[in-house]
Amino acid sequence: MFSKKNKKVEKILKKEESENIVSKENSLVDPSYNIKKLFKKGINLMADEKLEDAVEIFEQALRIEPDNVEVLMKLGYARFHLEDHNEALKVYDKVLEVDVTNPEAWNLKGLVHYEQKKYAQALDAVNKAIESDKTYGMAWYNKACFLSLLNQVPESLQALRHSIEIDVKNARKSIRDKDFANVRIEEGFKRIQEVVVLESVRQGYHTIGAIVWTTFLDKADAELSLRKLLEKGLIVQNEKRDGLSKIPIYDLADNIADKIGKEKIGVFGITKKKLPKPVKNLKAMSQAIQSAKEAIEEGNVEKTISVFEEFIDPSKSGEQMIENFFEEHREIRLWKIRLKDRGEDYIIDNKDKMLQVLENIEVTITKKLRDEIA
Repeated sequence: MFSKKNKKVEKILKKEESENIVSKENSLVDPSYNIKKLFKKGINLMADEKLEDAVEIFEQALRIEPDNVEVLMKLGYARFHLEDHNEALKVYDKVLEVDVTNPEAWNLKGLVHYEQKKYAQALDAVNKAIESDKTYGMAWYNKACFLSLLNQVPESLQALRHSIEIDVKNARKSIRDKDFANVRIEEGFKRIQEVVVLESVRQGYHTIGAIVWTTFLDKADAELSLRKLLEKGLIVQNEKRDGLSKIPIYDLADNIADKIGKEKIGVFGITKKKLPKPVKNLKAMSQAIQSAKEAIEEGNVEKTISVFEEFIDPSKSGEQMIENFFEEHREIRLWKIRLKDRGEDYIIDNKDKMLQVLENIEVTITKKLRDEIA
């Protein structure tokens, strides 16, 4: 019995020794092994709010590869949250030396200037972000904030409207944002409040109490928006009995519901979306995902870039991607830029992540297609 146990222990020890040798070989032969290890450690430290320790780890990684954009971005972010603004700016400038078209670096640089109350410089930086990516909704939103703080009211409203066209959630975000104090009394901002109320009704909130709760609007502003939407024929008002009294309830007008779709609130308060018909481009997107996965598996850079264009181009599936998969759209756009810079090496380093993101999109599309057929 003891003989067998000793053999088993010996076998385990040999396996561990072998794995340690492989680990050491990986760290010696492949510099990216150590960078990935340090990067992951830095991320974990940030998650634990140990920002100073995270900074030290990211700087260790940069001693191995000084131009690693991913590490630089996290270092800048950690510096920013430590309120070490000058150092954060140096890091973002380093990123832009490596990749001058990086919209996230420009946007974050703008936020540093914003914290320093240098609003003109913040605006200049965020404009560069938009030049690099016209569909970067958060950059448009930040531009609207900076313009408002510079008291450029019409331009601020225009940028805010553009950010809402990209992501309707920005409308709700703007309601309580103190940066819009200069534009809140404008008629244009009142129309944005109407968008927020209309979106709340679309999501299945039909009473004034529920609408106020979901939009963060004052009751008076919510009621004013409802009156305007009723006048425009975008919503309809009915009544329902609540004990001995009746309360008004609001719903989308039929023609509007057909155009923008509805969401119904389930038993547990979870919204269940009913998609407008016809569902555009879903099958084309599904086919493009298959092609993209094949190209990535093959390591075919040109084919992968070509297929990614299907997800980015607004005349193809770009609009649908922005509407349903905004974060994924942004990620694919960044992949395309990186592929042009680094080619097959980038596919090798990011293959699993790419395939996982595409898989997640495909699952959602398949569900939507099934729901539509049903």
